[in-house]
Amino acid sequence: MAWWWPLLLELLTVTPTWAGDELLNICMNAKHHKRVPSPEDKLYEECIPWKDNACCTLTTSWEAHLDVSPLYNFSLFHCGLLMPGCRKHFIQAICFYECSPNLGPWIRPVGSLGWEEAPSGQGERVVNAPLCQEDCEEWWEDCRLSYTCKSNWRGGWDWSQGKNRCPKGAQCLPFSYYFPTPADLCEKTWSNSFKASPERRNSGRCLQKWFEPAQGNPNVAVARLFASSAPSWELSYTLMVCSVFLLFLS
Repeated sequence: MAWWWPLLLELLTVTPTWAGDELLNICMNAKHHKRVPSPEDKLYEECIPWKDNACCTLTTSWEAHLDVSPLYNFSLFHCGLLMPGCRKHFIQAICFYECSPNLGPWIRPVGSLGWEEAPSGQGERVVNAPLCQEDCEEWWEDCRLSYTCKSNWRGGWDWSQGKNRCPKGAQCLPFSYYFPTPADLCEKTWSNSFKASPERRNSGRCLQKWFEPAQGNPNVAVARLFASSAPSWELSYTLMVCSVFLLFLS
C-alpha cells in the first residue's frame, strides 16, 4: 500500500464531519446578532421560542416589536393600514431572522449578493432559507387585506425623514396586488432571504418561522439535514486536489 493511502482515508472520514458541523448552532455576522448563541430567558413575546438558545438579546427582541423598530428604523405601517395578524407574522419573521441559531446553511456574505446597499454592520445575511408551506400560506392570508407600496422591501425606500416611506409615485395597494401568491410574499419581501418550500411542517425538510416553545425547536434537525449536504461540492473538489497531489508525490 502506498504511504499516502492512510492520509487520504483520514481526509475522507474527517472532512465531512467538519464541513457539516461548522454550519450548525451559529449566529451570522450582522449588526444585532451575538457572536455565539446562548440562553436568553427574558426574550419578548414573539421571540420567546428562542429563549433556550438565541442569537438575539432581550433588547433586540423588544425592539423587534416596536411600530418603528430601531433595529433598522423600519416601519411596517408605511401605508397606514396593517392588520394585527399581518403585523404578528412580520414580527415573528424578524424574531426568526434575528434570534435563530439554525440558519447556518443559508448564511452568505453580503458583499457577494448584489444588494443595492448593505446596512451598516451587516457582514452576512440569510439567502433562500426554506419556509414551510403553511408558514407562507398563513402569512399571506393574514396580510392580503393590509396595504403596502412595494414588493421588495430591501431597498428603494425614501429615507429622507429617517425612516422608510414609500418612494415617489408608488401606490399603496393591498398586499395581494404586490404579492399575488404566498410564495411571492415569502420570497420577495426581503429579497429572497426566505424561499417558499413545498414541504410541510413536521416534514423535517423546511423551517418554521415560529413554533411552540414547549414542543422544542424543529429547526435544529432541519439545519442539520441541510448542513450535511451543503458542502458536498466543496468536499469533492478538496478531495480531488488532495488525491492528485498525493499521487504526484508518490
